[in-house]
Amino acid sequence: MEQKSDILWRMQLIYLLMILFGILIIGKVLYIQFIEGDYWREQARKTTMRYQNIDAARGDIFSDDGRLLATSLPIYEIRMDLSKEITSDDLFYKEVDALAEQLSRLFGDRSAARYRAGLVRARQNQERYYLLKRNVSWDQLAQLRTFPLLRLGRFRGGLIVNEGIRREMPYKTLAARTIGYEREGIYVGLEGAYREYLEGVQGKRLTQRISGGDWIPISDQNEIHPQNGMDLLTTINVHIQDITEKALLRQLERFRADFGTAVVMEVSTGKIKAISNLSVNPGTNTYEETYNFAIGYGTEPGSTFKLPAVMAALEDGRVDPDDYVDTKDGRITYADRIMRDVNEEGHGIITLHEAFELSSNVGVSQVIVENYKDDPQRFIDRLRRMHIDKPLGVEIAGEAQPVIRNVGDPGWSHVSLPWMSIGYEVSLTPLQTLAFYNAVANNGRMMKPMFVSEIRQAGRTIKRFSPTVIDRSIASTSTIRQVRLMLEGVVENGTARNIHTEAYPIAGKTGTAQVAQTARGYRTSTGVNYQASFVGYFPADNPLYSCIVLIHNPRGWIYTGSQVAAPVFRQIADRVFAAQLFIPETSPPGDVRAHLPGFRNGHLGDMRTIYNELGAHLTGETGAYWGRARANADTVELSERTFIDNLVPEVVGMGLKDAFFVLENAGLRVRFSGRGTVRRQSMRPGTRIQPGNVIYIELL
Repeated sequence: MEQKSDILWRMQLIYLLMILFGILIIGKVLYIQFIEGDYWREQARKTTMRYQNIDAARGDIFSDDGRLLATSLPIYEIRMDLSKEITSDDLFYKEVDALAEQLSRLFGDRSAARYRAGLVRARQNQERYYLLKRNVSWDQLAQLRTFPLLRLGRFRGGLIVNEGIRREMPYKTLAARTIGYEREGIYVGLEGAYREYLEGVQGKRLTQRISGGDWIPISDQNEIHPQNGMDLLTTINVHIQDITEKALLRQLERFRADFGTAVVMEVSTGKIKAISNLSVNPGTNTYEETYNFAIGYGTEPGSTFKLPAVMAALEDGRVDPDDYVDTKDGRITYADRIMRDVNEEGHGIITLHEAFELSSNVGVSQVIVENYKDDPQRFIDRLRRMHIDKPLGVEIAGEAQPVIRNVGDPGWSHVSLPWMSIGYEVSLTPLQTLAFYNAVANNGRMMKPMFVSEIRQAGRTIKRFSPTVIDRSIASTSTIRQVRLMLEGVVENGTARNIHTEAYPIAGKTGTAQVAQTARGYRTSTGVNYQASFVGYFPADNPLYSCIVLIHNPRGWIYTGSQVAAPVFRQIADRVFAAQLFIPETSPPGDVRAHLPGFRNGHLGDMRTIYNELGAHLTGETGAYWGRARANADTVELSERTFIDNLVPEVVGMGLKDAFFVLENAGLRVRFSGRGTVRRQSMRPGTRIQPGNVIYIELL
């Protein structure tokens, strides 16, 4: 009896516990449903829905005359929703063959059979986000919208278009490293320096996860549109840049050099008109822009440093250009080191002016040692007062720090003073050296190198940058006058007389430096590496441009600055003059009616006014609003021009005002570059217009 009672008690306890457990479960369900319901519903929504960033179009980068150097173009990823909710089996299998055929013809990457097999397989799997093609251009997208199935749009044909941005450089490698680019999220050059202006503000798009893990946009109503970035107007001149790059490239290829750089600066403002940095790619044996040597490469400048060295002695009143110096037999010993001139026999007794023209190491070093041996720090202090020891502070990241040692610093020795005087045991970048020479050309005023003149948005100037003066006078007027005569003498009588021309005067200095091989010194088992340079300005009597050319490790028995670098300088200067880039234009003589302008496209009323003023005879009169004009001597034939609704109009040949009017009235958003008349347009005339389309036009 007791055993039976014990079993009954246990069963009742278990039953009671089960009831309590059931009550707890029901309570928890009710709690989750009514108390925590909103929270868990939100969590579920978050796991299947999220906002994705929409990249803004980066601002454009222009040359000084408004030509596009870098721009953002739309690029598209094309997908299809192949579920039965979108397209019926009858419609899909009726159209799939024709669709596959046209996809194969458009892209040319797969056969029609392979396209069809992929579409059918995706249809059988009921894929809702099937990838058709990445990196589709606007023209290709316009054609895709006319294809079978796809022409029905997203909700009947399953077409899904995801827009992205691709950065393009119309002039390809031209000043590419200075303009900049992005690698793994890191921006370099002007792209990095002005990133806050260029990148704009990202937008947001609500997306939903579908089977397979892909995320697709839900509705445009939930989209926050991005704000596009601002534009940069740079100081780069496309013509001078092209001249500079080609001249440098030819010389690098001729001497099979490791790398080289050339920079052209406007003397009065410090505006950089051209900057080229080319280094050899061992894999392809071609030259590419991979590193900004002009800004980031700190190196012993060699004989181009003789200018600040001599200027220091002149400023301190220690010497005069007509003072004599004995260059001996072309060699001199300082402590335990022998210094040699290129001329192994020496130049005998000559003036300091002549020693500078002939780039005599023995002559210049003796002048500095004799005047500063008792107080070498005074020489260094004078150099520092000329701003030779400070970085220029350019906006582009990576500028190397100048190295000018003080007496007592690590590395200072008994031979430091003479070797510093000829450009060793110091370090400067090519741009820092150029800025110093530019200051001499600019009557002592040192300018900060300038790469950007304006920031614009939608054609409106947001911010304008003015030339920046680093030092109002690096030296006295008399010193500047004396060294300018010396620099002219280098080209007329000295080491650079091979680039002398009667057409215009050139001033500058050659440099030939042995390149230190780290701890191994300057000489190795394979010989000595040299660095050839020339820096100067032109025309010497009224300096407009300064320029530096540096070529590293030219191969062969020719390696000096006069033979390797100076000819590049001369080619650049000659082409600038030949192109009349800074010679004032004059009006052509004769009857203007013999040179009537022809307008390919434009407003007929404006054309009539212009040609009537020129006294031209008009034929083919028409009452149309838009038209074309063909000029022949003093006769102009006018013809009517019409535009079709919803199709891209042709605006090539129009002025900017007319092109804007026509394109915006057609429903297009317009972005432009350049001045003059429209030379090209990004969208082909006759292409169907979609809401929000952006068209790029280039004027010349």
